[in-house]
Amino acid sequence: MMPPAKKEVRPSSRGGRVRTPAFVKNQRGVKNWKEVSAWLEWRGIEDIECITPDQAGVARGKMMPSKKFTSNTSLALPSAVFMTTISGGYPEDGNGFHYPEDDGDLKLMPDLSTLTVVPWEEDPTAAVICDLVHQDGRSVEFTPRNVLKRVLAAYDKRGLKPVVAPEIEFYLVRKNPDPDYPLTPPVGRSGRPIGGGAGYSIAGVNEFDELIDDIYHFSEGQGLEIDTLIHEEGAGQLEINLRHGDPIELADQVFMFKRTIREAALKHEIYATFMAKPIQGQPGSAMHIHQSIIDKKTGRNVFSAEDGSETDDFFHFIGGMQKHVPNALVMFAPYVNSYRRLTQAASAPVNNKWGYDNRTTAFRVPRSDPAARRVENRIPSSDANPYLALAASLACGLIGMINKVKAEPPVLTTANAAEIDLPRSLLEAVDLFEADEELGALLGKSFTATYAAIKRAEFETFMEVISPWEREYLLLNV
Repeated sequence: MMPPAKKEVRPSSRGGRVRTPAFVKNQRGVKNWKEVSAWLEWRGIEDIECITPDQAGVARGKMMPSKKFTSNTSLALPSAVFMTTISGGYPEDGNGFHYPEDDGDLKLMPDLSTLTVVPWEEDPTAAVICDLVHQDGRSVEFTPRNVLKRVLAAYDKRGLKPVVAPEIEFYLVRKNPDPDYPLTPPVGRSGRPIGGGAGYSIAGVNEFDELIDDIYHFSEGQGLEIDTLIHEEGAGQLEINLRHGDPIELADQVFMFKRTIREAALKHEIYATFMAKPIQGQPGSAMHIHQSIIDKKTGRNVFSAEDGSETDDFFHFIGGMQKHVPNALVMFAPYVNSYRRLTQAASAPVNNKWGYDNRTTAFRVPRSDPAARRVENRIPSSDANPYLALAASLACGLIGMINKVKAEPPVLTTANAAEIDLPRSLLEAVDLFEADEELGALLGKSFTATYAAIKRAEFETFMEVISPWEREYLLLNV
C-alpha cells in the first residue's frame, strides 16, 4: 500500500496551525462544492470563468466573482448562443430547424472535475467547463458537449468504452489585423522568417523556445498533459499530441489547449491559428483522432482477440467509418476553408480507404501490439470542434459495429492519387449529413437540424465576399 499523503501545515489567522487538505493542490478538478470553496480560497482566486463550447468550439459563458460562484447562483445563457454562425449571424428556419421565438435561457451546470486556474490572467482567475440543461433539468440535445455524451451513452449501453488520443496541428503566423492581406510565417529567434519543409526538425521547434516554454507552463498550470510536440512540414506549423483517455476529458483538453496556445502566442506578439488551410502553398492543419474500444467488463480492447488477432468488431468499426464518415464530413471539415485542405495528392486524405500504417488513407491502423490496436481517423481538420469531431468519428464506428458493416480490403499503395471519395464542398457535405438517418438518430435530430442550418447560413455569408482570385482573373478578362 502507498503511504498516506502528507498534509501541508499552514499557520491560521488565529496563530494556530491548520492542515491543508491534499485536494486543494489538484491542478485540475475537485469532487464537490465544499471542495470548490477550499480550492479557490487556497489559491486566492478572485474571478471565475464559467465557459462552454458553442457549435464552433468557441468558449462562451460568463465571468463572476468567486464568492458569487460558490453562493448557489443560477447561471444561464440564451439558447440562441448555440445557433449562431461563426460570423455572428443566425440561420433561417427550415429543414427541421426552428429558431426559438422566446430565445429562452439554458442553465449552465459547472462540471467541477474541469475546474482549473487561468494562468495567463494577471488577476487570480479560474475557469470551469459547463454543460447545458433546460430549465426543467433535461439535457440540451444540440450543444456540442452533450452531443458527445449522447454518443458515449450509446457505447455504454452496449458495455463499451471508447479511448481516444487527438493530435492537433496549428500554425504560428505574424500578426494580421487586416484580413485582406495573406498570412505570413513569423520570425523565429534566428531573426529570419520561418521556412517550410522542417517536418520533425528540432531546430524548427527551437526557433520558438520561449513561446513553447509558455505553452508548457500554461498547460502544466491547468493540469493539461502534452505527450509530444513536433514541428510539422508547414512554415511555422507545429503539432501537439495528447495522451490517450476518456473522450470527454480529451475533448475538454483540446478545447482548453486551443485557448492556451492562442494566449501563449499573443504574449509573443504573433498569432496561433487552427484554420485548416491558412497559407496558400503550405500544408493544411489536421486533428487526427486515434480510437480504440474497451470492453467495460473485461478491460480488453475489443479490436483484438485473445490470441492477438483482429476481431470482427475491428473490421466492422472500420466499415462503419468507410460508409458514414463521408456523410459526417461537415463535422470534420466545418468551413469553406476546410475543403482547401482536402485536395488531391496533398498530405490530407481525400478518400475513405484504410490501410496498415498508410498515411495516404483516411483510416490508418498504426503499428502496435494487440492491446493498443487502434484506428486513426486522419480526415478531421484542426478547425473542427473537438467535441463534434470525436462524436462523429465514434458514432460512425459504432454504427458499423451494430450493423456489422463489412470493411473493404486494406490499401497497400498510395491512396491519395485516385479519385476523391469525399464531398468537395460545404453544401454537398451538408446534404449528405442531412440524408444519413442512422447518423442523425445517433447524434440527435435537434442537433443535426441546428448544425446543418448553421452551416448553410455560413456558406451564404461566404458567398457575399469577393475573393482576390475573382478580381485577378475576372475583372478585365470576362
